[in-house]
Amino acid sequence: MVPDLMKQSPLGTYLEHCKKGELAYQICTDDNKAFFYPRVAAPGSGSTNIEWRVSKGLGTVYATTATHYKGEAPLNIALIDLDEGFRMMSRVEGIDAMNVKIGMRVKVKILPGDDKQLPYPVFTPLEAK
Repeated sequence: MVPDLMKQSPLGTYLEHCKKGELAYQICTDDNKAFFYPRVAAPGSGSTNIEWRVSKGLGTVYATTATHYKGEAPLNIALIDLDEGFRMMSRVEGIDAMNVKIGMRVKVKILPGDDKQLPYPVFTPLEAK
């Protein structure tokens, strides 16, 4: 019997969290460093002493760019530094792509996906309080 890798792999665990509306990441318990994307061994050390955690979903735009396609609105691509200490690539929605700025505070929003697309995280601007 072939194992179902979507359930037993780091990707499968990550997607299960996404389906619950959670942004999961991993941390190496040897050096307490957070990392993303899901892996079977920690980057750098190669340690398999890894634990899953759920992010609060708050972060800061580290870098941003806008991609332009003919006849379409610009698309934002951003690197987000999450408060837990890891960086990920995503996009910021709910704002014009040209208005996304480095240093902007954002919060995660998990899009549910569908038959053709797995669930995935995007970010929205954090409201100023």
